[in-house]
Amino acid sequence: MDEARAREVLAGAGLGQAGPGRAAELISLGENAVFAVGDLVVKVGRDAELLDRARRELEIALWLSEADVPAVRAAEPRPLSVDGHPVTVWHRLPAAVRPAEPRDLAALLRRVHALPAPSFALPRRELLGGVERWLRLAGDAIDPVDAEYLRARRDGFAEAAAALTPHLPPGPIHGDALPRNVHITPDGPVLVDLETFSADLREHDLVVMALSRDRYGLPAEAYEAFTATYGWDVRDWDGCAVLRGARETASCAWVAQHAPGNPKALAEFERRVASLRDGDTTVRWHPF
Repeated sequence: MDEARAREVLAGAGLGQAGPGRAAELISLGENAVFAVGDLVVKVGRDAELLDRARRELEIALWLSEADVPAVRAAEPRPLSVDGHPVTVWHRLPAAVRPAEPRDLAALLRRVHALPAPSFALPRRELLGGVERWLRLAGDAIDPVDAEYLRARRDGFAEAAAALTPHLPPGPIHGDALPRNVHITPDGPVLVDLETFSADLREHDLVVMALSRDRYGLPAEAYEAFTATYGWDVRDWDGCAVLRGARETASCAWVAQHAPGNPKALAEFERRVASLRDGDTTVRWHPF
């Protein structure tokens, strides 16, 4: 789904204009196209497969509100379906007062990890569950040998992850715990992008920042602030390498879906696959 298609869906939902003569502003384009529309934020899902996830994200927003966890709030309780695309509507947060830092994320994760399970079912964190769909969306833009390599990695890490013994008690997790999913309002940090909330190993939320330190160049002092605020370093756990490997596999496949028509995405995908094949953990990956 490109920006033009997302705008067609937005218009079909009656949300294409932020005001007279003012088009909706595209904020990001990834798994969803996210638009600012006046006092609202509207998310347009890539395809109909994401409709159930959109419904669950709205349930999660209400649950977090009732638990007094700072998180984005829904403006409409149910998703729309427009030409097969799920559309959800959210209250727009005030402008950020500063960039989010790893320590801000850690403080919010402590609150989430202290929550009991909600009254509705949360799924397992299927970290590798999107690999096949992302590779399918990549199509002929990527080398089929690379696609098969990632499928084999997915299967191996899925089996290894299922056998892990956690250090922390399992329960609700954010599922994509990165500072980019924290917005610093005048009242403090707020969680956003709730669609990957799950019930699984809490370590899933912590290994993300360990990978950011190793692959994306997060400064050591920022990572240390994260672990100090949270109160534990996941790298001290024997299963860390398994969850890290699983996430690397998923992150590589995720970029693949953007490869058709996007040379930068293809180049980043090929960089990531090559580093995995070579077992070179020093190769820096570029955020995408």
